Amino acid sequence: MSDFDVLLEEFSRNPGASVQDIHSAAEALKMELPSDYVAFLRESNGGEGMIGENYVVLWKAEELAEMNKSYQVAEYAPGLLFVGSDGGGEAFAFDTRTTPWPVVKVPFVGMDLQYAQVIAPSFIASMKTLAG
Repeated sequence: MSDFDVLLEEFSRNPGASVQDIHSAAEALKMELPSDYVAFLRESNGGEGMIGENYVVLWKAEELAEMNKSYQVAEYAPGLLFVGSDGGGEAFAFDTRTTPWPVVKVPFVGMDLQYAQVIAPSFIASMKTLAG
């Protein structure tokens, strides 16, 4: 049983992504994805549902580049890499402007970096924070 199995009991997970899907996503994004996030994608290629008291939608590896392009993240929130949402008005993202990349939550409307709130210093830590 992995850390993700324990944290994501009420989260409906997709089957894991292939190494090729993850590699293609990183190539399309022109960045190397954090190892704990890659581990998540290998086990669960996105999904949606409750994590603690929080509704979370995490995108599939093959959706990452297109979703970031569609939301014009590079223009409106440069340095962020969106990976999902709360199913409503806020996105979950990596803040690539610092190392390691913390996970932040930012509103889709007014997608200004000043509104990015740090959830946790890493992907696995963000899942633990959301799980409570």
